[in-house]
Amino acid sequence: MSFKDKMDRVKRAITGEPPEDDNSGIVAQISDATTLSWSTRIKGFAICFAIGCILSILSTFFLFLPGAGITIFAIFYTLGNIAALSSTCFLMGPCSQLQRMFALTRLIATILVLLFMALTLCSALWWKIKGLAILFCILQFLALMWYGLSYIPYARDAVKKCCESCIT
Repeated sequence: MSFKDKMDRVKRAITGEPPEDDNSGIVAQISDATTLSWSTRIKGFAICFAIGCILSILSTFFLFLPGAGITIFAIFYTLGNIAALSSTCFLMGPCSQLQRMFALTRLIATILVLLFMALTLCSALWWKIKGLAILFCILQFLALMWYGLSYIPYARDAVKKCCESCIT
């Protein structure tokens, strides 16, 4: 051990800094290298969300194409929703996003969103039933809106009361 290393140890002991461990240093370096700054996270979120919105809007133009238009519509619409939904991974990280998606308060909404995405693609790609694909796109939109409302406190209750007052 060199004189400099000994002095660094004394300095850490006096200032109360934790000792440097070579094994944890590698883990810390990897962790630091894989984390994103807040501005990078915001940019990633904005770009991914914008791509999702563009794909969803662009999908409506394919809806009116003869032939395979409904198939292209369903693919673009679903990919747009996936991109928009995954954009929040930039803000909170993928593990935290998955934990929040499958939290008890939004479990049913998450399952419905994923189910209607799968059914949209199945009805357009394999079953080739246009009306069913459009129905599942509408249900996918409604499920995604219900999922999004789960992040706003009391928003679901407000929507329920609004719908109840419109019905009665």
